[in-house]
Amino acid sequence: MPRNTAGIPARLAQAFAVLVCFSITAPSLSALDSTKPKRHFRVERPADLTDADALTIYTQILGEIVAGYALSREPVASEYRHWRRFNRAPYRSATHGERYVSNYGNVEAEAYARFEAGGRMPAGALLAKDSFAVTQRGDVFTGPLFLMEKMPAGFNPASRDWRYSMIMPDGSLFGETKGPGSARVEFCITCHKAAGDRNDHMYFVPKSHRVRFGNEDPE
Repeated sequence: MPRNTAGIPARLAQAFAVLVCFSITAPSLSALDSTKPKRHFRVERPADLTDADALTIYTQILGEIVAGYALSREPVASEYRHWRRFNRAPYRSATHGERYVSNYGNVEAEAYARFEAGGRMPAGALLAKDSFAVTQRGDVFTGPLFLMEKMPAGFNPASRDWRYSMIMPDGSLFGETKGPGSARVEFCITCHKAAGDRNDHMYFVPKSHRVRFGNEDPE
């Protein structure tokens, strides 16, 4: 879908030539079992953007990204963009298929702003991570919305009571812990478990991209 490039730096004009609603390419699908993947589907030949360019693209496409997620009719899919954002610019995440991501948290997840010093999240804490990809040829693709919700104690000890969900750019639910497509998001538990109990199975925004809040402990 052609993009209006008015106000976009010339070097980014080509990056808005294509915007589609699904960022998994055919080679990625053939390489992985989509019914029970072992990792996130990877973007082929991702572009290496500056922070300024990544933020410019993200600002321009955020409305369309959220509109796609909102088709799921899950309230969080449209509400998350009004929560606190913990990164100053989108950053490329190797653990999320080389997509550019941004981290948000609801009020219950406010301790995430302290990052490694945040401790265990309370029940009701919800972390959201939206995503997009840009290829080296300048194509822009929307990516999934990744969700972590802390459930009441005993929900699932293996995941430290986190419920993982993935909403695709067209609003479809790819999978949810102990819900539809649960096998598709089992790898989320394995991956986040590696972050350790001390970090409550959470990974954090890279230090180079963190927003500093008043309640965060100084380094």
